[in-house]
Amino acid sequence: MPRKLPRLTGRPVMITGAASGIGRGLAVRLNRLGSPVAIADVDETGLKQTAASLRGQVLTRVLDVRDAADQRRFADEVRDWLPGPLAAVFNNAGVALSATVLDGDPADEQWLQDINLNGVVHGTKAFLPILVEQDEGVVVNTSSVFGLAGIPYQSAYCAAKFAVRGFTDSLRHELRGTGVSAVAVHPGGIKTNIVRNGRMRQDPDGRDRSEAEIVKSFDAIAMTTPEQAARIIHRGVEAGKARVLVGPDAYFFDAVTRIAPTHYYDVISRIADRFGSNRGQ
Repeated sequence: MPRKLPRLTGRPVMITGAASGIGRGLAVRLNRLGSPVAIADVDETGLKQTAASLRGQVLTRVLDVRDAADQRRFADEVRDWLPGPLAAVFNNAGVALSATVLDGDPADEQWLQDINLNGVVHGTKAFLPILVEQDEGVVVNTSSVFGLAGIPYQSAYCAAKFAVRGFTDSLRHELRGTGVSAVAVHPGGIKTNIVRNGRMRQDPDGRDRSEAEIVKSFDAIAMTTPEQAARIIHRGVEAGKARVLVGPDAYFFDAVTRIAPTHYYDVISRIADRFGSNRGQ
């Protein structure tokens, strides 16, 4: 019997990282289409701002995704709140770090790993029992174009995002034959605060720019708005895609890593130099 395609519109969803960016974009879009939404973020102020833009059935929770026990408690709260079967779990919270392998601070790297990878794993493990009991729903984990390509100064970020990709692919295969699915999302440059709120220890272009200059450059080259990203992700999940590429730059990264699997950065850097842009997300 063929697997039913996920249907999100009008059905309950859970979203982490919902205080801004893609998470907020998903919450607003799905809520306006009739979905009850459970939203979580460590940023209480931003979370309240997101909640103020929503209507109907909304559950808000200040949550640090690094805390596995609190993720499980949140899952119990969502289970009690649910007005119907949970359609999707969006493990979306993430942070940025720019540093070299040689000089990177292990504390920074652990901070990023705990949020970008462990937060996804904790969220999946906390909410997966609900979906399995229902025998329906989808786990949607946010990776990155840097989960497709290794980029200088982004070793910690790439390591986490490659791991999210592998974790999600493994989960998807484990769920074969069930009504539950898993999707990896690979955004390119999205106009969010991820760089502004990140730890920019070294210039990702190696040009010794200030943190403010790095943020300004990223804002200038980011090709996709959070609202556009939310629309792409929503449509991709409902279409039953196993992997969702977000933005034209994501399609470029996907293509160049397939065409030149060991030399893709030569191509990326030449194009970046030609157009005077910062390299990637």
